[in-house]
Amino acid sequence: MSIECGVTQLSRIQHLRGIYRHEMHCQIMFDSLHERPGWTTPYLLTIDGAAAGYGAVAHAGPWNDKPTIFEFFVLPALRHRTFHLFSAFVAACGTRAVETQSNSPFLGVLVHALCPSVVAEAILYEDGITTSINIPGARVRPVEPRDAGEIAARKLDDGAKWLVQLNGEIVGTGGVLYHYNRPYGDIFMGIGEPFRRRGLGAFLVQELKRVCYEGGSVPAARCNVDNVASRLTLQRAGFVPCGSIVTGTISRDIA
Repeated sequence: MSIECGVTQLSRIQHLRGIYRHEMHCQIMFDSLHERPGWTTPYLLTIDGAAAGYGAVAHAGPWNDKPTIFEFFVLPALRHRTFHLFSAFVAACGTRAVETQSNSPFLGVLVHALCPSVVAEAILYEDGITTSINIPGARVRPVEPRDAGEIAARKLDDGAKWLVQLNGEIVGTGGVLYHYNRPYGDIFMGIGEPFRRRGLGAFLVQELKRVCYEGGSVPAARCNVDNVASRLTLQRAGFVPCGSIVTGTISRDIA
């Protein structure tokens, strides 16, 4: 058996990435990195000349000074060779830093098996409960050009597409980002300081979830592990934790 790993073109692993994305069945946080010119290097893994899987390293943006493994996949029939294939990939790419989401059945398993110190940086959420939060006087609507002044005065996100009003006053903004893998939409929101701790954030998230579904998307979300307020808001709106963004450095023997 001959295992080989070498730099390849994204087009040569797209069919493998299709299977990977299907098996992940969730929002993939680093999915769009592949489409950013110069940000990543893909590697093709073969066994006796036949495609067996692939890996990818990020080396631009936040990873400019620390190239990092962020994606790895092995075809189902060859997963009994996972550690041998991963060893060949690590040797070929020349880095032992890993960043991935813990709900990945591939790197999410390997990072905990091979990195003694794993750090969680963000919590990932999926929709789990349909809520019926109702706040008298509150409503959510699309942002209009006339809202710019009030949004700026509240120091809210001027790029958001949706807002929440309380008794006609703009108190928060939010939206849905689609720069990850469709059909998943990443919900974000912010509430003005004087109006926090009233349930308005959860109400806005609940309505943004509705916007997602009505537009044919699946809502998802994330927040920093230290952001307790956001964590509680997302959970009140029916989101449930499904994973974390984790980092680690491989220091154990792979194969």
